[in-house]
Amino acid sequence: MPRPMHPDLHKPLEHTTREKISILFGRGLLLRCPACGQSGLFDGVFALKRTCPGCGLLLKREGNGYELGSMVVNLVVAELVWAVSFVAILVWTWPNPPWDLLQWGSAVLMVALPLAFLRHARVLSLSLDLLLRPPERRDLVRTPPPGATC
Repeated sequence: MPRPMHPDLHKPLEHTTREKISILFGRGLLLRCPACGQSGLFDGVFALKRTCPGCGLLLKREGNGYELGSMVVNLVVAELVWAVSFVAILVWTWPNPPWDLLQWGSAVLMVALPLAFLRHARVLSLSLDLLLRPPERRDLVRTPPPGATC
């Protein structure tokens, strides 16, 4: 049986789980809103805005402790990249591995990787949250444009 398609956009109305995963995490890797694809989710270098400028999705969907998911994603990715690069250099240069490079490079990677990946970790954590807990009406908040009076 064919999937129901949108009459104007000619895109499926329902996505499979694989399609949802690729859409959410693809947008997350591009630092875009996982729900709508809008860019501009950050106020500064690391500060996440309160809501998405496109769809109004709350970017911090719960109270205190919501950042824990992005910290876990950030730590796991940093540790994996470090371990793979450490083992690769060790195997590639065996029997005379560059111990000084491994020692100092490890310290640099352990500081630089979490800082470099922090923005991605925050959006990927939001993508994972949206996959496991789809947005509800209370998660969508429209903010008035600047200068508008209510």
